[in-house]
Amino acid sequence: MTLLPVPEPYDFAFSTERFRRFGPDLANLWHEGGLHRVVGGREVRIEVVPGGVSVEPLVDDETWGEVSTLLGLGFDLGGFAEFARDRDPALAELVERLSGYRPPIGPDPFETLVTSITAQQVSLASAFAIRSRMIERLGERAVHAYAFPTRERLAAAEPAELTAVGFSGRKAEYVIGLARADLDYDDLSRLDDDEVKARLVAVRGLGEWTADWFLARHLARPQAWPAGDLGLRKAVGAFYGDGSMPSIEEVRVLGARFEPFQNLTAHYLLAGLYLAP
Repeated sequence: MTLLPVPEPYDFAFSTERFRRFGPDLANLWHEGGLHRVVGGREVRIEVVPGGVSVEPLVDDETWGEVSTLLGLGFDLGGFAEFARDRDPALAELVERLSGYRPPIGPDPFETLVTSITAQQVSLASAFAIRSRMIERLGERAVHAYAFPTRERLAAAEPAELTAVGFSGRKAEYVIGLARADLDYDDLSRLDDDEVKARLVAVRGLGEWTADWFLARHLARPQAWPAGDLGLRKAVGAFYGDGSMPSIEEVRVLGARFEPFQNLTAHYLLAGLYLAP
């Protein structure tokens, strides 16, 4: 067994709940108590063990890095909990209630952006269903999980291949256009937040909402705060208001209250609203 240490407390099942709450995720597949993902052409299984998670097979640094990213091991949950206790009673109560929750992060930038396009203006259940049909049709199956379709495969796709699995015609064009776009993802990772957003929104089909989630769910930038996200607006209304829907500007202004932990706050608010029992 290869152990990847994870600081306690850690609730593995709850932390990975988003990969199955809205339907199966074939690229991050929950199977018999473990999470399966294809890394470097090889399927790995991640499951909780005392002291962290086991990763089998853990064959190289690529696997170690991708699994560490997927499990959100870069987040400073201790500092976040201390911040909440000192600064915000409502957030502190939520952090305590969700003790052990470590938000997962998308390891692959292209996959993250395609997933965001899939989720534009549809329910999460619909987005997961469409995404899984696309993965099944255009990705490659290992044992249980599928490798997400490559940038090259989607660049060569015809729009009809995507509309056949549930994409609208416009979204099919967005995905194929993104695959063909001259985006240097390594370069993006070295830019500041505003520059990343400027590069992304210059690509057809990628707006501010998608760029904000890319910062939050792929680059794990501490101050990412997707104020325009409908789910986050609902969560803010539930935890910081009377349950009514706040405006985007109201949510944006509130974000300053959580600096420098806006990203973790957003994840916890959403988990508290949508994932917690």
